[in-house]
Amino acid sequence: MSEHRRKMPPQQPPTGGRAAARRAAQQPMGRRSAPAHDVGTGAPSASYGPPSSYGEEQRPYGGRAEARRAAQRGSRRRGADSGPGGPGGGRRGGGGGGGRGSGPGRGAGGRPPGKKRFIDYPRHDKYGWRRWMPSWKLVTGTFLFFAASLMGAATIAYSQVEIPKEADTAKSQNNIYYWADGSRMVATGSGTNRQIVPFAGIPKSMQNAVISAENKTFWEDSGVDPMGIARAVWNMAKGGETQGGSTITQQYVKNNRLDDQSQTITRKVKELFISMKVGNEVGKDQVMAGYLNTSYYGRGAYGIQAAARAYFNKDVGDLNASESALLAAVLKGATYYDPAGYPEIDPRATAEANTTRATERWKWILDEMQKDGHISAAERAKYTTFPKVRKPNQSANLSGQIGYLVKTANANIKAQFGISVQELERGGYEIYTTFQKRKVEALEDSVQKIIKDNIDPKKRPDDDTHVQFGGASVDTATGKIVALYGGVDATKHFTNNADATGAMVGSTFKPFVLAASMKYGVRDPKLGPVQDASTRTIVDPDKSRYAGKDGQIVRKYNGEIWTNEKGEEWRQSNDEHASYPSITLRRAMVRSANSPYVQLGMDIGIDKVRETAVDAGLLESSLVQGEVPSFSLGISSPSAIRMAGAYATFANKGEQNDPYSVERVKKEGVVIKKHEAKTKNPFSPAIASNVTDVLRSVVDEDEGTGKKARIPGRPVAGKTGTTDDNLSAWFVGYTAQLSTAIDMYRYDDDDTKKNREFLEMYNTGGQEKIHGSSFPSRIWQDYMTEAVKDMPVVDFPEPEKLEGAEPVFGGVPSPTPTPTATPTPTESATPSTTPPATPTTSAPAKPTRTPKPGKTTCDIFDWECNNPGGTGGSTGEPTTTAPTSESPTPTGTPTDTSGGGNGKPGGAWVP
Repeated sequence: MSEHRRKMPPQQPPTGGRAAARRAAQQPMGRRSAPAHDVGTGAPSASYGPPSSYGEEQRPYGGRAEARRAAQRGSRRRGADSGPGGPGGGRRGGGGGGGRGSGPGRGAGGRPPGKKRFIDYPRHDKYGWRRWMPSWKLVTGTFLFFAASLMGAATIAYSQVEIPKEADTAKSQNNIYYWADGSRMVATGSGTNRQIVPFAGIPKSMQNAVISAENKTFWEDSGVDPMGIARAVWNMAKGGETQGGSTITQQYVKNNRLDDQSQTITRKVKELFISMKVGNEVGKDQVMAGYLNTSYYGRGAYGIQAAARAYFNKDVGDLNASESALLAAVLKGATYYDPAGYPEIDPRATAEANTTRATERWKWILDEMQKDGHISAAERAKYTTFPKVRKPNQSANLSGQIGYLVKTANANIKAQFGISVQELERGGYEIYTTFQKRKVEALEDSVQKIIKDNIDPKKRPDDDTHVQFGGASVDTATGKIVALYGGVDATKHFTNNADATGAMVGSTFKPFVLAASMKYGVRDPKLGPVQDASTRTIVDPDKSRYAGKDGQIVRKYNGEIWTNEKGEEWRQSNDEHASYPSITLRRAMVRSANSPYVQLGMDIGIDKVRETAVDAGLLESSLVQGEVPSFSLGISSPSAIRMAGAYATFANKGEQNDPYSVERVKKEGVVIKKHEAKTKNPFSPAIASNVTDVLRSVVDEDEGTGKKARIPGRPVAGKTGTTDDNLSAWFVGYTAQLSTAIDMYRYDDDDTKKNREFLEMYNTGGQEKIHGSSFPSRIWQDYMTEAVKDMPVVDFPEPEKLEGAEPVFGGVPSPTPTPTATPTPTESATPSTTPPATPTTSAPAKPTRTPKPGKTTCDIFDWECNNPGGTGGSTGEPTTTAPTSESPTPTGTPTDTSGGGNGKPGGAWVP
């Protein structure tokens, strides 16, 4: 190899050195086409190859490989100088990575992907969550688009809607009621009670009353209230309480122009557009007259003329501002604002409650009329007394028991099917009831016999006036109400006595206490008040014994003396002051002893007794809400219908069905509603059969209070009931197929009197005192003998064994077992300082007691001898108990200053 090939002559480095080469390598290909120049001369730099042509990169000294290596070294330095980035990029986010200069989906140079669209969403120039945040332009545009669409749709709908003609529902129609056998019972009148009055015949006071109460802007508005409609739609959409139209125009449209009376969004929208068109095309005078002539005022009255007659017995033109204000108040809802009340529809709609509500609204409307300038202050000052309202007038074809049957059916339609009273009053329904004509007539005849033979207001004006009877008969297997007695005549006595009247049920409530003792049992006196089944003891009605002394002190389940909120004790007395030192629960039921069942209720827990009564079929709203001992003695006031239904649960082997009176409802020949059975099983057949067996003894045994209810050749179970001060008397009983409740009381139903109350029944009917065993038992026996005569004789099932039932001793000592041999004392390894609870002697020993004054010894069942009132329930373990801090001996009690009351029948506060 020649010398010149082995040793190259020294070459000058390219102009600019390595830095220039690196800068050249970093430049894009298109920008490196110009040749490099010498810094000093501006001549091209020397290189091995010929000068590059235009557009070709000028290679630095060292050739292409040297340039490539220089470019690679520059790229590595840029990566070292940058922060963490995405794949292929340095810290500064070069390339396609995810650094600060880049973002998701960025291309070379960090440019955002995509192009801007007409609707820029997701946003093209934003990244991360900002891409999904709409711009203010997009929000505004969307809102304007939908607003314009809505307005366009509304304009189209308004242009196409037509004002309908008078609706068929505004015309007269009847309701027809049928007996259980399908024969016609009654048609409710000759059509809807309505008489059209022209606008000129409606007094200004009536117009102004409804305007002040419902729509102050009536004469100026367009017929709709957008805010009111929105509020109604929102409430319905979220499942809340439905609301009607908020303007008089909307109410007029609903009453007179729409057949569909449902509270739905579709109907509301339809009502809105029709109301808008009516507001623009129909005169306000016509709207006002149409509204007042088609509105429902209760009492079967549609229209202002019918209402004026129904409430004040005068023509509409004679109404003054006060009377107009009351009718405007009734428009809010006759069920709750008619002073006569609708308790058969809703227990809250009593005459007293409705009068209070109507009075408050009547005053408010008059005040608003003064504020609006419709009446002067001087005229407002004249109306300080609530206007006198006449009693509801019944049609002649609703006389006798028919009116009570129709009321009961209407109430059941509302409760069972949700059809309102107002819808019923519009008519057009065929209503098929469960009432059996022969049984209804038989029950009425049985009551009238007693009234005719025994009740004489002329002979005994102080004792035989205002005497009332009520009754109901229920099929035990289904809950069908087959008969009821609501009073002497529905057109004269308006309260349905078969429904809730306020009469306390007395001792007919005791079977629920007995059932609770078999279902839940008594509590362990050593544990807290809330106990489950594991610590309770199921009660055997024949082996258990309770103290039944007259004047027995009531105790808590743990033996402590019960006191009221004033610290006063209560001594429970028995009827006729009979005393039973020790008595089984069966015998206590037969003799209707109060003390044992009061104490039994305390041992079980009043909450469990209440729960048992509700499970049997009583309404919780009819029960006294308190934990007083006398709750177990029937200080509550369920209806005769519910009492018959609850006893039917025991007859039906523990299966419960709510009483009902309507089988099906038709409209235009099509069944629209039908009864659906919802049977519950609150009690086992063992509990039901044992309760029935005890109640049979009440009727079958000669000492039983219900012996007058016997039906020859047919098994009967039942219970009498009499309340404190002889204010009401009951008999409730059943055969295997039919359960019937009869009650009697005195109550002045003159609603013009204030502070009305039940009256005592001493000497009523010529009897010293009215018991459930007197007139109520006799009516029950006479009616039931006729009612079941065509039914097969069915015996009650034999009482089944109560699982886990044990003898319980409440207020009496447990019997001490007699040892068969003298026990041999056993020495204990550890001496005990506590004496044994049971003496281990060779003969049975009575508990040590201190005799009462005048006695030298204590009887074995005289548990009050040294411990007045005895103790709570015991499960049969023989014990001797001395007073302790858990069972204190009373040292004195305050004197009663309350004067008694519903919570204390048959007893007295300890003086």
